[in-house]
Amino acid sequence: MSRSRLLFYCQHSVGLGHLVRSLNLATGLAESFDVTFLNGGPWPPDVAPPPGVAMVNLPPLGHDADYALVSRDPKLTVEQACELRRRTVLSTYEEIRPDVVLVELFPFGRKKFAFELLPLLQAVRAAPGTRPLVVSSLRDILVGSRRDQQGHDDRACRTANEYFDAILVHADARFAAIEESFSPSMPLVPPVHYTGFVRTPTPDRPVPGGLRRVLVSAGGGMVGEPLFTAAVAAQPRLFAEHGLRMTLVTGPFLPEQDRANLHRAATGVPGLEVVRFLSDLAGEMAASTVSVSQAGYNTTMDLLGCGTPAVVVPYGEGREDEQAERARRLETMGALRVLAADKLSGDALADAVVDALGWQPLPLPLDLDGREATRRLLHSLTGAPVAEAVA
Repeated sequence: MSRSRLLFYCQHSVGLGHLVRSLNLATGLAESFDVTFLNGGPWPPDVAPPPGVAMVNLPPLGHDADYALVSRDPKLTVEQACELRRRTVLSTYEEIRPDVVLVELFPFGRKKFAFELLPLLQAVRAAPGTRPLVVSSLRDILVGSRRDQQGHDDRACRTANEYFDAILVHADARFAAIEESFSPSMPLVPPVHYTGFVRTPTPDRPVPGGLRRVLVSAGGGMVGEPLFTAAVAAQPRLFAEHGLRMTLVTGPFLPEQDRANLHRAATGVPGLEVVRFLSDLAGEMAASTVSVSQAGYNTTMDLLGCGTPAVVVPYGEGREDEQAERARRLETMGALRVLAADKLSGDALADAVVDALGWQPLPLPLDLDGREATRRLLHSLTGAPVAEAVA
């Protein structure tokens, strides 16, 4: 049976969240689609490409603290990287002639990448014969604190109405509906489908609390320095008073100067281990006594799946407010505890961890089967039979 071809575009600019969720989806989709993955950010050295997915790494771009584009390749200026990316996106589309084009976040975010995405969408619209299905892939909560939020929402809605056939929201509608963080002044025409949350399959997790340990993580680590510094400061008390060891996972994108400073500060701290990467972070969370992290989409999904008491410190610099909102909702439901970033210190973090020792998170009746639901839904939208996975 012939397999449908799917082109998946993902741009990650600060952390690893968008990339991890998209790779998770791509892994599931590759069971029955021929998937080509356009990666727009730096490729993390410790992450293996998913099996069965053809990777196309674009010249990496990100943005700085003022949300201006920056080149992550020192050999290319931003202008050179943009032009090369635009050509590569279009040539990849022409080469594979996909049946489905899946675009992560755009047009609900990633406005600065319209230079390459609008030409792609225009090429799809101009395709002869049966054109590809065009779908937007969204997380649960969108950023809702832009300077001109209404203008942003209206612009995104016009683009979605013109170019997109469907919107996939990778969430349970009982937890977050798109209308709560997206309010255009005109109707959104493409149908919105809720897939459930996307979570890495966890068939054989350890019993929660198996290790007398606090696990500290911050996704890719690019903005994790304040959390890591507070964790190092908290550890002497946690070890001396409660016998807790600590494993601190810096992630691949922690800036090198921050990494060097962290290792210096960690030298001689009792019971503290600093590592760059763990191959099964969700499993390590499940085996720990307490998890301390930010509140990104993928991290919170891992927490919901493992039952370990968790303290989260949502990242909220600049216009980023989705982590704080996700954490607030989950705390209200009894799934985790929140320590606000502006209250973060060694003592405050130690207090929060000690409090979590005597607390058990409540199980939540949320749909966590988004990966498989996305695969089934895209087949339904294309009208193609579900092909079997490649042996």
